[in-house]
Amino acid sequence: MEDAIRAFLTFMEVQRGASPETIRNYGSDLQQILRFLRGDQAIPVPRVASLTLERIRAYLAWLDRRGEKASTLARKVATLRSFFRFLAHTGRQVDNPAVLVRTPKLPRPLPKVLSKDDATALMDGPQGVGVEARRARAILETLYSTGARVSELVAVDVGDIDWQNGLIRLSGKGRRQRIVPIGDMALEALRIYLRPRDAGGGDRSRPRGVGAPIFCNQRGGRLTARSVARIVSRYSAASSGGRISPHTLRHSFATHLLDEGADLRAIQELLGHAALATTQRYTHVATDQLLAVYDRAHPRAIRGSGGRGAGAKTTSEET
Repeated sequence: MEDAIRAFLTFMEVQRGASPETIRNYGSDLQQILRFLRGDQAIPVPRVASLTLERIRAYLAWLDRRGEKASTLARKVATLRSFFRFLAHTGRQVDNPAVLVRTPKLPRPLPKVLSKDDATALMDGPQGVGVEARRARAILETLYSTGARVSELVAVDVGDIDWQNGLIRLSGKGRRQRIVPIGDMALEALRIYLRPRDAGGGDRSRPRGVGAPIFCNQRGGRLTARSVARIVSRYSAASSGGRISPHTLRHSFATHLLDEGADLRAIQELLGHAALATTQRYTHVATDQLLAVYDRAHPRAIRGSGGRGAGAKTTSEET
């Protein structure tokens, strides 16, 4: 079974272009179920055939007893389904018992979104001329200007920016590339970040050359997604918007475009969503904000405990 797991991870990385984080999650999930099978006295040597429907259900029940969240259980079911599809594709296994396992029902909370004022305050947060402040400004502006995923942001190279036309090339999930606009303020923040701090150009972390990564660490290597998340968290905690993740800027980008009348299909293209249904969740955010403004501003709006707030919650729970 270990050989099958290694082959699956290689396939997902090389053939499917899965991100390093996805590969790590797949590997962790499959190693965990392998350890679970090894703890079964009836299975001296775990093999692929050991993953029967009964044992998969026993594994999920074990996870549930440990208090794992529904989202975690759903991810592990998805991992097993992908693993069995690979086994069938390569002729290692015909049946896919994981398709008979019911995926836990997950809540669909609305994404957290900054107000436009809070987004502006966050962009203005990094101060100073040092490389860390310049880099933080460029990161925040680029995330908010393009709606890029953090994995897409750290993958951007110097040659991916079309400075003259205000465009940036992003490499999304499955190595799908898209070219999206990038605003003047983000471009200016990037220009300032890319300049040497002094005439001698002694800044080791400043990227050089067309194929060099835009965002570098102090040693000149490519900045990691985790480092970007720490930077966003640090500056957002100091602003009025509160502590957020890089993905909150992606949500804010989409919602603010929708607020200003952007077409949903256009937002889908900008975000790189394969399905329009994924983008449509932002219409709920925009509608909620619109109703909140109406309730505050209109003289005939219903306010108080018996007003729209209570009604909206009931409707949401019913649907």
